[in-house]
Amino acid sequence: MAEQGQNLDQLRLEQREYWSNAAESWKELWATRERANQPIADRLVQLAQIKPGDRVLDIATGLGEPAVTAARLVGPGGLVVATDQAPGMIAGARERAASLGMSNMEFVETDAETLAVGPRQFNAVVCRMGMMFVPNLERAARRIAELLLPGGRFATAVWSVPEKVPMISVGLEVARGVLGTPPRDPNAPHPLRLGNPQPLLEALRAAGFKDVTVEPITISNEWPNAQVCAEHLSKSGPLRALLSSQTPDSVSKVISAIRAALGKFADSTGTIRMVNEAWCICGHI
Repeated sequence: MAEQGQNLDQLRLEQREYWSNAAESWKELWATRERANQPIADRLVQLAQIKPGDRVLDIATGLGEPAVTAARLVGPGGLVVATDQAPGMIAGARERAASLGMSNMEFVETDAETLAVGPRQFNAVVCRMGMMFVPNLERAARRIAELLLPGGRFATAVWSVPEKVPMISVGLEVARGVLGTPPRDPNAPHPLRLGNPQPLLEALRAAGFKDVTVEPITISNEWPNAQVCAEHLSKSGPLRALLSSQTPDSVSKVISAIRAALGKFADSTGTIRMVNEAWCICGHI
């Protein structure tokens, strides 16, 4: 048991470092990424039934979503506490909020299992694309439940199965083929880890959440051509991590192979469009 705990602690440290290192590339890709992902943030705040005056907690906020979307809803009489385990992400989220003139937001560096944000005080908790990276879902679900006021709601989104998320799976499959790397551990933190959301649903119900629901949502990502798309994919998520240890020649080969594989997503003008599916999950205390 002690060894297992040490392994989880090491995993948390690795995740913290990984996401901090990813912050700069996320800033570079933010405009393109957020055009596609905003509908998920909009749906989460709807499912959480966020209203003016509410206190809201955002877990794994990244560069500030759905925290900013929620802050606009709660207004000056409410508060959004945006959390992330990565100091680089928290810095980027704070910078973005300041540029938007958001004065009803606070930022806390903490992971999804600890959530060091004080006692039970929130009307709603939201998390967009963060729960897939949580080592211990049961612990996180219990902590979320502890922080919600009676009747409070938790709404989260996770990516669906690989074949329904080409934005992530296509580049990884091509890269593994070119580099000869083994398949990922299905239980390791990964964007597609909860394609089958059952483990998360079970964790929420065990923590006391009621009326837990699941619904699909699709988003469309678009790039002007295959080269731009391939370069974008190479800078985001697990593909970025995979390529970070490769030689420039190997990276070039992977990007060329991805570009060729993107042909099936191109229209007559060469524009690349990918439709990706996620699960929106909601429950209340």
